[in-house]
Amino acid sequence: MSDQRTVQHWIDGAAVAGDGTDRIEVVNPATTAVIANVPAGTAADVDRAVVAAQRALPGWSTVPADERAAAVARIADGMKAAADDFATTVTSEMGSPISWSKVGHAELSTRVVSTFAAVAEGFPWEEELGNALVVREPIGVVGAITPWNAPLYQNVAKVAPALLAGNTVVLKPSVLTPLTAALFAEVTAAAGIPAGVFNVVHGAGSVIGEAISNHPHIDMVSFTGSTGAGKRVSIGATGTVKRVALELGGKSANIILDDADLQQAVDVGMAFAWVNSGQTCAAWTRMLVPAHRHDEIVELAVAAARAYTVGDPTDPATRIGPMCSATHQRRVAGYIDRGIADGATAAFGGAGPVEGFEGGAFVRPTIFANVAPDAVIAQEEIFGPVLSVIPYADEEDAVAIANNSVYGLGGAVFGEPDHAVAVAKRIRTGQVIVNNGEFNLAAPFGGYKQSGNGRELGRYGMEEYLELKSIHR
Repeated sequence: MSDQRTVQHWIDGAAVAGDGTDRIEVVNPATTAVIANVPAGTAADVDRAVVAAQRALPGWSTVPADERAAAVARIADGMKAAADDFATTVTSEMGSPISWSKVGHAELSTRVVSTFAAVAEGFPWEEELGNALVVREPIGVVGAITPWNAPLYQNVAKVAPALLAGNTVVLKPSVLTPLTAALFAEVTAAAGIPAGVFNVVHGAGSVIGEAISNHPHIDMVSFTGSTGAGKRVSIGATGTVKRVALELGGKSANIILDDADLQQAVDVGMAFAWVNSGQTCAAWTRMLVPAHRHDEIVELAVAAARAYTVGDPTDPATRIGPMCSATHQRRVAGYIDRGIADGATAAFGGAGPVEGFEGGAFVRPTIFANVAPDAVIAQEEIFGPVLSVIPYADEEDAVAIANNSVYGLGGAVFGEPDHAVAVAKRIRTGQVIVNNGEFNLAAPFGGYKQSGNGRELGRYGMEEYLELKSIHR
């Protein structure tokens, strides 16, 4: 392990080895090379971080809001300066193509933090309501548990608003992508965030995630990850009745109406389905199309898919990198096999290794045509570059198919603008993009049903980390 980078926990403003002696290896999924190692943290490490966060809370929570906002703005400045380091780190530890790591991981995450820094200005920390004074106060110590697919974005989408609201934080990043969190901790320290306000504990979810969920002195848990893991977090938090905000899985539908610009709908739909190599919770993995135009749209999708080159994620020309790990590669490949076995037509890609990249965690990007709405590949979250094209009979059928899911995170509608908005209002999902509308970082992001119950981004994201107090006079 001497040639690997050794990363430690970040607790009370310092890098610490922690309570345990075991280490977890970090593997580059494109090459299978071990690139780093981190502590296999323990419940005692979580305790130590919580004590630091509790100790820092009285001071940080009483810092004026404009000064907290200035500190968050300095974090954004530090992230911008370290953008290349963040991009290369994300690519090395989870395999996202470098072109997307620069734009969708480093740049987008920096914009998110900058947006939060502006939220405090004019925010109603106190409001008069007749004889009552309504006060918004920090909730306390926040436990943040984040996934591997968007390690920087998910970290900042929790940490920035929590700090801005006056809370202190204990972060558990994924064991697959701990290096991004370590770099982010360095940025927060350089930005002048006081010791104990932000802490990072590495380790397995079954150990660290459980310790955070159960901890009596953590006041809130914000979790992003699979629906199954989110349910376990909720159960763990019930013992202390702490607040839980969940951002979970998705199986988003892209409804292409008969009056849509088909070329735009398909091109944009493919981009949202396969962005980040398809490893995105809000990916538009179900393309719902008029039955009488199914074959025409599949041809357009296949033509668009040919531009999605699979390869070395450090190559700027690559658009599909490896899956995050060999384990996840096998999972995604299993769904491709299942789709074929269940009778869907593999119009593009299909089963088998990616020629020339057999050694890494690669899969063949796949488009399935004539997929039944209730098929396994149309119902379960695959989390890879697999698109299901589903024909519908009429608009009522399209809405029914879109809503026929345990999830409700994202989605899209393409068509005549007023018509598309009317259909979007009928979809049971947390956000819908109409005709490639720009994603607004000040608008709330979150899910319906088993996609979660919290909201992130903008004012709405910060309000998740605040308590309401009524003072009657």
